[in-house]
Amino acid sequence: MGDVKAAWGVRLRAAVRRAPRALYEELWAAPADRVPRMGEAGAPVWRPVFLVMLVIIAAGVTVIRTVELTPHAASVSGLAVLVAVAQSAVLVAGMSRPVGAWWAATALTVVSVLVVVAGAPSKLPYPLVSMVPLSPQVLYPSPFAGAALQGGALFLLALRVRPRRAVAALVLSMALAVFLALRLPPVPHIGLAASVLVFSAALVLGAALRSLRLARQDLVDQVELTADERARRTLLEERHRIARELHDVVAHHMSVISIQAQVAPHLVKDPSDELKENLTGIRENALEALAELRRVLGVLRSEEAPTQSARHTPQPSLDRLGALVASVRSAGMAVTLATTGEPRPLPPGVELSAYRIVQEALSNVMRHAPGASARVEIGHRAAGLTVRVTNTAPLRPSLASLASHGVRHGLLGMRERTTMLGGDLATGPAPGGGWEVTAILPVTGDTEDLP
Repeated sequence: MGDVKAAWGVRLRAAVRRAPRALYEELWAAPADRVPRMGEAGAPVWRPVFLVMLVIIAAGVTVIRTVELTPHAASVSGLAVLVAVAQSAVLVAGMSRPVGAWWAATALTVVSVLVVVAGAPSKLPYPLVSMVPLSPQVLYPSPFAGAALQGGALFLLALRVRPRRAVAALVLSMALAVFLALRLPPVPHIGLAASVLVFSAALVLGAALRSLRLARQDLVDQVELTADERARRTLLEERHRIARELHDVVAHHMSVISIQAQVAPHLVKDPSDELKENLTGIRENALEALAELRRVLGVLRSEEAPTQSARHTPQPSLDRLGALVASVRSAGMAVTLATTGEPRPLPPGVELSAYRIVQEALSNVMRHAPGASARVEIGHRAAGLTVRVTNTAPLRPSLASLASHGVRHGLLGMRERTTMLGGDLATGPAPGGGWEVTAILPVTGDTEDLP
């Protein structure tokens, strides 16, 4: 039994030692909930109206509080007016600084009691009863306005802090009321029951309004998250639809081309080596296109951006131009590749754009200029990279040129890539009936990588 009492004694002493620190953290150091200012997102529209109403109420309570601090049939003292104005000003300040306002209101409650005790006359100021000694309880009205000011400060505090902190403030306010009622019985007060009722009602109302505000904020955040998720789901559905259409249309035809190119030599008696080489090139190009198509479909079907490890192969760069030119040569077109200037490391976005521009330009030559020869020139300059692809006049009409109408999407793609890098693209007929594509790609420090 003695050990239990000793343990409880140790715990009690530890709690008493921790009490000042806990009181400092809960009712002073910890900040109150931040309310957005006017003009910021989420600012309450009722706040200016409530502030005006609070100022009006504080002005009226100031008059009542001045009367409470002035004895019956006596002139109003400047000290009573000063204390009343200070208590009302503290109530208004609670809109922006609720914690400090509550502490100031509590301190001013003690000051108002001292003012009552110090200024209370010992007798009524009437000639016939001037010899009758009376206490401040008779000379002063009951401080209903003072209790209302303290309750208002507690209400504004409960609006902006956690319920635990508000309950701690309520306990301190009630402890002060009990102390004043027991230690200074002559001082007028409204009674402990009324104090408990006023302070508790202020705490409950403030905590309830705070919970309602937080619930509404959570609802707004949830609505925003739902809208973002709905937009994200819509985007994913559109990407899946595009991926499905690409797979159903492009992948099917490319697979057919690959199979036909593989089977074609077996359908011809004694095929020539040139025919076999061309068909092999067709099949290899179809397989490469299928591999790139699978990579694009994987990006479209994934919910997040692909990581570097998730990519099947790295993005093409200028190092692969030789392989690209060799592939085009194997298809039967004469292509020359020339490089001028001093090669140096370039941003991946510039190299990728240059590769895609050359690839698209050579594809256009193969489709629209049968029998023509092409020349690819890569110029390394101090300010950037110059890409120039020219071809001679076609030897025969192209079925693709006769069947195509409207906008050429290949040229649009080249122009978009060049524009994204801040460069220039020039396309048009070349002397002698050919075609020329020239792209100037600048190289700056803030050039971003292209996907």
